[in-house]
Amino acid sequence: MEYYGHRLCISSADLMEGVGVNRESYHKLCQRGELEVVRRAGGPGRYALVAVDSLPRRIREKVESVYPRDSHEKVRQWVCSNYEVDQEAVAFYHDRSRTGMDLTEEHIREYVTNASVLNTCIRLYDKASVWAKLFGEKKYDWKRMADAIEALRKTFGHTLPSSIMRFRKKVNEYKRDGYASLISGKFGNQNTRKVTLQVERVVAGLAVMPNKPWNTSVCEMYNMFVTGELDVYDPVTGELMNPDEFVDKKTGDPLSLSESTIANILNNPRIKMLVSDRLDSSIAFLHEQAPHVHRHSGDWSLSQVTMDDVDLTRKLKDTKRRVHAYYAYDVVSQCVIGASYGRKKDQGLVVACFRDMFRMIARMGWGMPAGIEVENHLMTDYKEGLLKAGEVFRFVHFCAPQNSQEKYAEQMNGAKKRTVIHKNHEGIGRFYGKGKWRTESQKVSDEENDTWEDKSYYAWDDLVADDRRDNDEWNHALHPNQKKFPGMTRWDVLTQRVNPTLKPLDKVTVARYVGEKVDTSIRRNSTVRVCGEDWWLDKPETLAQLQGGSKKVTAYYMPTEDGGTGEDVYLFQGNHYLCRLEKVVTYSRVMAEQTEEDKRAMEEQMKKLSKWKAYVKDNRIERLGISKVEDPEPVVEAEPLPVIREEETPMDSDTYDDDEMWAMNALDDF
Repeated sequence: MEYYGHRLCISSADLMEGVGVNRESYHKLCQRGELEVVRRAGGPGRYALVAVDSLPRRIREKVESVYPRDSHEKVRQWVCSNYEVDQEAVAFYHDRSRTGMDLTEEHIREYVTNASVLNTCIRLYDKASVWAKLFGEKKYDWKRMADAIEALRKTFGHTLPSSIMRFRKKVNEYKRDGYASLISGKFGNQNTRKVTLQVERVVAGLAVMPNKPWNTSVCEMYNMFVTGELDVYDPVTGELMNPDEFVDKKTGDPLSLSESTIANILNNPRIKMLVSDRLDSSIAFLHEQAPHVHRHSGDWSLSQVTMDDVDLTRKLKDTKRRVHAYYAYDVVSQCVIGASYGRKKDQGLVVACFRDMFRMIARMGWGMPAGIEVENHLMTDYKEGLLKAGEVFRFVHFCAPQNSQEKYAEQMNGAKKRTVIHKNHEGIGRFYGKGKWRTESQKVSDEENDTWEDKSYYAWDDLVADDRRDNDEWNHALHPNQKKFPGMTRWDVLTQRVNPTLKPLDKVTVARYVGEKVDTSIRRNSTVRVCGEDWWLDKPETLAQLQGGSKKVTAYYMPTEDGGTGEDVYLFQGNHYLCRLEKVVTYSRVMAEQTEEDKRAMEEQMKKLSKWKAYVKDNRIERLGISKVEDPEPVVEAEPLPVIREEETPMDSDTYDDDEMWAMNALDDF
């Protein structure tokens, strides 16, 4: 008998001559499929082979009696018959995240085969009935199994140990640690490396010293350390590094490193990142090394507004300083929907930008923007008011301090500067920029030695006017995402794709938080004076809302571009909203000069007065009559007088008549 593949086989000649199966029976068994011919005859020296495990039971038992096998052959046969490739092992050894290394296909095949053979052996170990059937023994014999596994080395190509004790150890390790126990310890072994993790730790630790040493200095300090000329210690734990641990494994000499080796260590991406974490500022590390989130834009305009400040590149003629600007962008359309300018970067600059944005929204008839994204620097004071989530905007996000990549407005400022502003004006760029993005300044040698002169300076009105024209050109340029908004400009996207779920513009709240504030009082129960003009209360019932018996109130209004009050002025008393005021329109007292406008104004005032008169009449207080209540005289209780009775004398019936007698008796009884 012999093995063909993984199966024990017998030749057709041995089956007919040795076992006694005649040729006719052999062919009938083949036709009925009661035996499997794994190799057919044909060619010089080639004969047919029949799988023993496919023979009928009576013939298989006769084969085993005629051609007896030793114990390890029985194990070999059972293992071959029950061997299956472990697909989970295939997935494990191909997964770099689980193995921690890149394995070659050759090593993967080796480890998968070892795992599959061990799986079969463990199944045989767990099935005592199968073992007893094979050998007639109840106890598992490790020697038999080890001999059988060694015999299977050529068949499967496994690399499992042939020693009994090492094989048992490998089986136990595999049961405990799984597939990882089969990976050779040579992978990831630091002993074969010249630059071990310990060496990398020392080199990197020297490189992150506060003075930021050059690679040459790090190399010099390291070589001084391994030669005993310099002590190296951990300042946190106090651990003193032992130079005797840094020796060449081959020669036993101190393990010195060249500058190129030091450079290779410090240029390793992992170490380079960790060194940057210790040496660079948190902002530099955040922008250059740390990972960042990835986001995509929305679909509807006014869903979110993003705001940020910027300094105009060109300087003022009078102060030789830059103009500070504050912009509000719509995130989806990228349009500038609010802009303000100032000589100082303060709260007034922020409020002016909000006013400009809300004036345009009110003029266009849009709703309240749903969300807003702002910085921390100038917006902190508004966290409990204007920028409190749900107060004006439903969604409010404060970006991390100095994290410019988080604010979308930062990207818009840069894109607008590189495209529109750089195209329209000279001297646009950065002093540290490269090529055509660099701006030049001339240094003035004076006593301070810190003065720089630009090529040109400009007037305030010119700079502001130029920037507003640049914003208008930016807004009406094609939207950069033409795949999503084909043929549409930024302004088209802003005006045609307004979010349909926006809430109506709350002019009262907007005026209160970013408008002008005027403290005033109610006059003659009907008007207040704001900015030198009289304004009507909307109705007499407003007087009933006043609290504390005070007529002191506050008027809020959103100023127009020219600083006027506009048509919308709102009255508050403390935090309590009272009403929207109406401007008092006067008319000429000279009747001969009255125009149609005067007559309309007089008519409106008469209507107001009629309302007040009607209110007073409807709420007229009826006079009540009074009368003085006189106190009654006090009643004094008299003490009862004693009743003195005279001695009774017998009455003579003849003396009194019946009526007199009964009257006397009644008085006596009383």
